[in-house]
Amino acid sequence: MEHSLTNDSGANASSSRKAWRINACPGRTGATIAIVLLSALCCRCGGTATPTSSNTPPATSPQTWADEFDGPANTLPDPSKWTYDLGNNNGWGNRELETYTNSLQNVHLDGAGRLVIHVDRSGSTYTSARIKTQGLISARYGRIEARIRLPFGQGIWPAFWMLGTNITTVGWPQCGEIDIMENIGREPSINHGSIHGPGYSGGNSISGLYTLPAGTRFSDDFHVFAVQWAPQTITFFVDGTAYRTVTPSSLPPGGSWVFDNPFFVILNVAVGGNFPGSPDDTTQFPQEMLVDYVRVSGS
Repeated sequence: MEHSLTNDSGANASSSRKAWRINACPGRTGATIAIVLLSALCCRCGGTATPTSSNTPPATSPQTWADEFDGPANTLPDPSKWTYDLGNNNGWGNRELETYTNSLQNVHLDGAGRLVIHVDRSGSTYTSARIKTQGLISARYGRIEARIRLPFGQGIWPAFWMLGTNITTVGWPQCGEIDIMENIGREPSINHGSIHGPGYSGGNSISGLYTLPAGTRFSDDFHVFAVQWAPQTITFFVDGTAYRTVTPSSLPPGGSWVFDNPFFVILNVAVGGNFPGSPDDTTQFPQEMLVDYVRVSGS
């Protein structure tokens, strides 16, 4: 499952991934990473936000950032990088069924350089995890990518996505949302890359689809999901292949481009909801999403 910094080929990447190091990166027009250390916040999007602060400090000097998820098995991810959304929050605005926890049962490192989000069922109750960098780290422009092996099955809804840090002041969808990876388990070979903003949110988002060849599934192996983000443009990639670019000209009449501000990163697996529908008798539990790394860079 290892992957080198310069190889974005997905499942068959080389074994040099863990040798990658975080270095300062000079700022430049159209590809500037702003890593922002913020005061602690708490949020929820998809129609509901739970703010604890309305202030977003300015970005510090441009840098690169990553989490390679190195660490002992059965430990939580680095608390200097990740925090949690907890509970069900009335379905998170999407009629979701899961309850998010920060329990080791639902989120932990596996000791082999991977993050595990573990989804389980007990009777009619589903538990999962949703981790985020809100209040800790945010990015503005550059390449944001993660190497992930997805879960599968009817009603399973994994995602790697971003929200504007100003969600606590302007709400959703005015804050903007970038869905780098969004999959519904009944379509195991299809990734949805989307943006949401004022005038183009929810079922009216601006999206592109990437379909794996020859009936292979995203649950079969690791794949790299990425965006290349610059002023006035976002390009979506799977395994190094660009499949959709969006710009202000992509927006519907009256829509506003809201993607020139800092955003924070989210990883989660939902269960049920408006998009995937509910689990059924074919859905297998437990399910796991494995994350090899998350990286933010200026290249």
